[in-house]
Amino acid sequence: MKTAYIFPGQGAQFVGMGQDLYNLNEETKALFEQANDILGFRITDRMFSGTDEDLKQTNVTQPAIFLHSVILSKALGDSFQPTMVAGHSLGEFSALVAAGALSFEDGLRLVAKRANAMQKACEAQPSTMAAILGLDDETVEKICAQVEDIVVAANYNCPGQLVISGTIEGVDKACVLLTEAGAKRALKLNVGGAFHSPLMEPAKVELQAAIEETEVKVPICPIVQNVDAKPYTDPIQIKANLIAQLTGAVRWTQTVQQMLADGAEAFVEVGPGNVLQGLVKKVDRSAQTSAASIA
Repeated sequence: MKTAYIFPGQGAQFVGMGQDLYNLNEETKALFEQANDILGFRITDRMFSGTDEDLKQTNVTQPAIFLHSVILSKALGDSFQPTMVAGHSLGEFSALVAAGALSFEDGLRLVAKRANAMQKACEAQPSTMAAILGLDDETVEKICAQVEDIVVAANYNCPGQLVISGTIEGVDKACVLLTEAGAKRALKLNVGGAFHSPLMEPAKVELQAAIEETEVKVPICPIVQNVDAKPYTDPIQIKANLIAQLTGAVRWTQTVQQMLADGAEAFVEVGPGNVLQGLVKKVDRSAQTSAASIA
């Protein structure tokens, strides 16, 4: 059976996440402790017994989700046999480590650097995102292009659900126009800033140097990357796509469609939550989905 392993992004976190993995065996415990050393703070304390507020901080959220996903994939052992992998935004880094393209240490360092760079970009210019429900992609793109302030389509999550991203003024104006155009809802999101938009350019510049210096190997299977929803195994192309990801859109709808076209018969979500399983079902109701489990 052709199996696609998919890795979630920011928003999947919850207090207590990863505790079962930490207690699983000495190998998984050692990885968490190594992460504490690399990050310079005990992220395990925030993950296992922190508060929701703790986990909402970008510099905690991103490495926490990465660690949960990657350590779970390692705990699966020989049963982890992907035909293809993909990750939603941050999840792309988890997917690359799980597929052997990045080492655990390098992946974690890049995720930490990415989170800090994004946080700085958010603080430099107040910005936001909004979920637009019930409109086709083309209409959303067209209306965003008409707004004078910065606002772009950022996350193509599933048919009829697209997240826009930009300045507060730009997103507010677009929400009004999109509602007038027939959107069922235009819901402002409780996020730190305009992820996957041109406003992340300072973070992209900062992360680019780190990615270029990091060794990327040929993965054990193709990774379908966010920026263009195409499968890659070439390390040079993988790096270029990772760099472009911060200011580019997450084309998740198209990613799932590509995996289905490439023969994916089952989708296994590796990490906290089940958001991606739901999105896969909205792309194709007949798709077989499940959560990775160590039980």
